[in-house]
Amino acid sequence: MSNRALGNRAAAAAIIPAFKAWMGTLQARVLYEEPAVDPAFPDCEGPNLYVFWHEYILLPFYMRGHCNLTMLLSRHRDADLLSQAAKKMGFDFVRGSTRRGGLEAIRGMMAAGKTHHLTITPDGPRGPRRCMAPGAIYLASRLNMPIVAMGVGYHRPWRLKSWDRFAVPRPFSRARTVTSRAWRIPRDLDREGVEEYRRRLEIELNRLTDKAERWASEGTHIPGERPFRRRSADRPPVPVSRMVTSEDESCAGVSPSDVGCHDVLCDLHQKARKMTA
Repeated sequence: MSNRALGNRAAAAAIIPAFKAWMGTLQARVLYEEPAVDPAFPDCEGPNLYVFWHEYILLPFYMRGHCNLTMLLSRHRDADLLSQAAKKMGFDFVRGSTRRGGLEAIRGMMAAGKTHHLTITPDGPRGPRRCMAPGAIYLASRLNMPIVAMGVGYHRPWRLKSWDRFAVPRPFSRARTVTSRAWRIPRDLDREGVEEYRRRLEIELNRLTDKAERWASEGTHIPGERPFRRRSADRPPVPVSRMVTSEDESCAGVSPSDVGCHDVLCDLHQKARKMTA
């Protein structure tokens, strides 16, 4: 193992306890439009594809480790620390190439989606902020996988000067989450269909986020709300973390012409953007 890899592992080991302690102070509550979509619940039907805006990644990352969730991470060395943190938090991940048109990322996510829930931040990694790229729709359509939108809000969070105004919750503040029902995406959508569902899901995700932010700001009671606690799924996760190669046959039928991307985490989005252009 290289010195850099050892350093990333040590950094993740040092950061995660502090992160858990920080997030554990939050007064977190959740409102489900359909409770069975929560991957921690034994009656959860899936696998599902969960989407939320990039600026609010901290709360789902804290709340739902060890819940059979697979993330998509770049092969770039800058993602090495994140992959170590994800592993320690109980997430699986697929790492794909940034130099082969996104084929490895597509294959890896499709293979993972056979047994795992998937999670994507549909405006990441570079924005525009709160604008849904079509990649999640494309992937859900190919996998015949429902999409669950998650709106998150904090009370008076600190905001970074980043493209997404990344939100850092203040200790002991209110955190609120509102989740959608499972959206059924038709199989093998054409470009017009991908764009139609992209537009509808963007509206839905912004609606849920606005609702969660107002709820966190006002601190009011909403009928049906419940405490949002960190918990794991009852069944053990199926490990799929691996480096996907171009020889992988777990997604037969996907050819280089099926993808047209240049940056993992943006691979799927870029592909679908080209479909809808």
